[in-house]
Amino acid sequence: MNCIYVLRLGHRPERDKRITTHVALVARAFGAQGFMLEGDDRNILATVKDVTKRWGSKGFKSGAVNDGKAYVEKWKRGHGKVAHLTMYGLNISSMPRLPSPKKLLIVVGAEKVDRWYYDNADYNIAIGNQPHSEVSALAIFLDRLGRGRELDRGFAGAKIRIIPQKAGKKVVGR
Repeated sequence: MNCIYVLRLGHRPERDKRITTHVALVARAFGAQGFMLEGDDRNILATVKDVTKRWGSKGFKSGAVNDGKAYVEKWKRGHGKVAHLTMYGLNISSMPRLPSPKKLLIVVGAEKVDRWYYDNADYNIAIGNQPHSEVSALAIFLDRLGRGRELDRGFAGAKIRIIPQKAGKKVVGR
């Protein structure tokens, strides 16, 4: 399996806490192995660790970095590739094949992203070329990258599981 991490840039704690939490949850649910937050927001990282503990996926890592650019450079020195999700990139629909390197760092911004990321990413990819949510962009990108298979995988160590139902809801292990 490929190693996929998501780096969240420009998190503003008072404004972005729900969106950044959702970026991390989508990363976990759609098959990434890790989530890194540029900056320090212990509440978000605690939420992600709690969800991982209760819902499974023991191998999912989360943490914080002080300098997103340094993290990208380190990732690339380790022979990884970087995909920057931006509405200014190549439209995902026009790409015949998505990149599938062994190590992929997906960069997702919050506020205006510094030009450096556009210039240093191996791929600038757009999920449509219109303003939209970074949460939806990440979900669509990971779904296309995983060809839908990530939705059928199990989560090791889950204490809570949903049993799919045609009507109603069934949760095991609350």
